[in-house]
Amino acid sequence: MAGIDQSRAFIAIRIALLTMSDTRTAEDDKSGNLLVELITLAGHEVAERAIVKDDVTAIRATVQRWISDRNIDCVITTGGTGFTGRDVTPEAVRPLFEKDIDGFSILFHMISYQKIATSTMQSRACAGVAGGTYIFCLPGSPNACRDAWDGILKYQLDARHRPCNLVEILPRLEEHKRDV
Repeated sequence: MAGIDQSRAFIAIRIALLTMSDTRTAEDDKSGNLLVELITLAGHEVAERAIVKDDVTAIRATVQRWISDRNIDCVITTGGTGFTGRDVTPEAVRPLFEKDIDGFSILFHMISYQKIATSTMQSRACAGVAGGTYIFCLPGSPNACRDAWDGILKYQLDARHRPCNLVEILPRLEEHKRDV
């Protein structure tokens, strides 16, 4: 049965958090502030946090820098996953993925459907792996961020979660590079 195995040790990971917005600041970034709270309450560390404009070049540069930082295990972005002309997060981040985590989007939409029904189709939430780093692109709404965290990420980013989790395979994400 799935759940937290209390006999296993918790392993804190370092998470970088990126908000896409042309108007938000750290003070009024509701989704970013919520994610900081949830990440911290879970026992993880917010390694870095930034807010960038909805611009492919700026988003990609920030995420690429964090992928290259060996002290960052995971990147979570919020915002820019819709359909408007300014929503460019998937276009900025997906080209960096070495592998897609398709199940994240599927699970996110299943959870979201229970709350907002067919409106969930307006999100292009996505996830992938690059350079040994997990990347999760969440919508900009605080409710969507909470759904993604409470329904998926708090479990998959917890080494105690059974039958499996993303933390326990983190050291193996780049094993193909060691074999060369």
